[in-house]
Amino acid sequence: MGGEMVASFHDAQAWTEPEPQARQSIIVRGLSKWFGSEQVLDDISFSIAEGESLVLLGPSGSGKSTTLRLIAGLETPETGEIFLRGKRIEHLRARERNIGVIFQNYALFPRMTVAENISFGLRIRKWRKKKREEVVGRLLGLIGLQEQRDKFPSQISGGQQQRVAIARALAYEPDLLLFDESFSALDPQTRTGLRREIRALLRKLRIPALFITHDQEEAMEMGDQIAILNRGRLEQLGAPDEVYNDPQTEFVATFLGAANVVEGCWRDGFIALDCDQCLRASRPESQMTPDRIKMIFRPEDVTLGAPTGLVETPHHLGRGEVVDVSFTGATESLMIKILPRGYTGPLPDLHCNSGSDKSCNLLIKAIRSKWEAKKLRLTTGSAVSVGLRLYKIL
Repeated sequence: MGGEMVASFHDAQAWTEPEPQARQSIIVRGLSKWFGSEQVLDDISFSIAEGESLVLLGPSGSGKSTTLRLIAGLETPETGEIFLRGKRIEHLRARERNIGVIFQNYALFPRMTVAENISFGLRIRKWRKKKREEVVGRLLGLIGLQEQRDKFPSQISGGQQQRVAIARALAYEPDLLLFDESFSALDPQTRTGLRREIRALLRKLRIPALFITHDQEEAMEMGDQIAILNRGRLEQLGAPDEVYNDPQTEFVATFLGAANVVEGCWRDGFIALDCDQCLRASRPESQMTPDRIKMIFRPEDVTLGAPTGLVETPHHLGRGEVVDVSFTGATESLMIKILPRGYTGPLPDLHCNSGSDKSCNLLIKAIRSKWEAKKLRLTTGSAVSVGLRLYKIL
């Protein structure tokens, strides 16, 4: 890819010295936006610290691009405040905000060389030629494209074009970088390598960044924080591992990765599924009153064992039958039907008004490593004992 971006980071240190402690570079507070009678953003708030990356993740129509456009100055909010380095900016025009935007199509000028594209913003800002050449040379070294400086965009790869677009945005030392699904046009291998380089570059330069994406893997890899949007509202904001392992809503659990969602009721230290012969799992919060609940657990939190005994887990789910097996390389994915009367120990009375149908049609997804799959080989129709390492109650 024309040299490693990371290899030239000693140049970056000389260009922008990091501050001793991170500070909040951008603060978004109470942002709302309407298009006609439709509210597309509803009271959105978050902040991004110096050198930090935040990823806005959500389905189409969730408000991701609208949030980016409001910060960039391409749209005006109905309510809310935007502070950039302590200065309120929501009333400023886009060119007055010192924010760099990298779009999905990169927006490079086809009749300008790589070097000319990078220096374009400096030229319209009336920088002197010598200073422009110094900045372009430093940035070409930073992105590893010195040998491509005189080529046109059509003569370099998609990944190289992306790096040129980023260098052009970095040329005038922006206070914030915005990435509008900037990796989606690249092939998977190029995309994976490039986003790691860019992540390392932003950390080194301590430039705050906001990424817009619908790619969950990309969000987990790029973000110090992930903000999950749903129909214009912020469902959850936190570090990737926090949002994944401790989802606060069913939407977050099912949108960020795969999740099993099981309904039932809780009473006297046990959870009963609607087909109440199936699940008996203890729960420590004894102060709770009997109520309808949703239990959420990730496929990788399911443990499987031989049908003749209990699996080694604190939460025994019951017996099951494998109905589908899919090998994906590093992992094996299974669909398992939970069978009635899976728990054989003593139970209190757990009737919870779930209807008269006591048949169990519960299907759950389990994921095993290839080593676990080798240890206990399962095929369609295999009987298994099913347990959980972890679950969460909503």
